[in-house]
Amino acid sequence: MARYQVTQIEKRKRGPFGWIVAILFYGFNAAMILMLLLTWVGVGSVMDGSHDDASVAAVGTVGILGSVALFWFWLLGAIPLGIMMFFTRGKKVIMTRERER
Repeated sequence: MARYQVTQIEKRKRGPFGWIVAILFYGFNAAMILMLLLTWVGVGSVMDGSHDDASVAAVGTVGILGSVALFWFWLLGAIPLGIMMFFTRGKKVIMTRERER
């Protein structure tokens, strides 16, 4: 007597608008990571070249403020894009697969 194993796989198929939203979401997050890293690299290179304490403190303060601003822009952009991505994820397609053990 043969035994069968039934496996169900849930997949979602995005439409064209859903793909545009997904590309915007991932592109926005990649751009924000890149801008944040470039900000830190730029601040670090300026701080290495500075020799007096006042300029190091000023550059550090500007670097912190710039990082905080980028984090806020990231948050304010990622939340609406993430919500849009959730609601455009497409219809649920359940695939059933039967095979012998």
